[in-house]
Amino acid sequence: MGETQAVYAGSFDPLTYGHMNIIERSLRIFDKIIVAVAINYQKQALFTPEERVEMIREIYKNEPRVEVESFEGLLVEYMKRKGVKIIIRGLRATSDFEYEYHMASMNKSLYPEADTIFMVTAKDYFFISSRTIKEIASLGGKVDDFVPPIVALKLKEKFSKL
Repeated sequence: MGETQAVYAGSFDPLTYGHMNIIERSLRIFDKIIVAVAINYQKQALFTPEERVEMIREIYKNEPRVEVESFEGLLVEYMKRKGVKIIIRGLRATSDFEYEYHMASMNKSLYPEADTIFMVTAKDYFFISSRTIKEIASLGGKVDDFVPPIVALKLKEKFSKL
């Protein structure tokens, strides 16, 4: 049997400890996790796709089983190009489930070989969202308990320029 791999896609604007919890738990199941940073020009992102990829690569520089890159377009088309058939999705609250179930169903109809695995975020992180982190940071609040040090630093730099 070959290497098992899965893709964990999202905007990761920015990556939080909640995201990292999902990545690290996924590494217990799969040999390789591809963190796929979605480029969505309809969303107003704080960090460019390149900045997000760079931060995540820095965080996982000592973990060769984590690959980080950005992608544009449909996730399932990206997955077909990469030869990946498993999608990892994190669930924070029951309110996430309806949307995620809808997306998993759509992805399955577009790419029948694909399966989605839902992971419930650990209780210590379920309240963390990238949106909330950006709001706290924009108002000068401390985000060190919710994001890795490099992310906290980049948030501080970004908001000091705005």
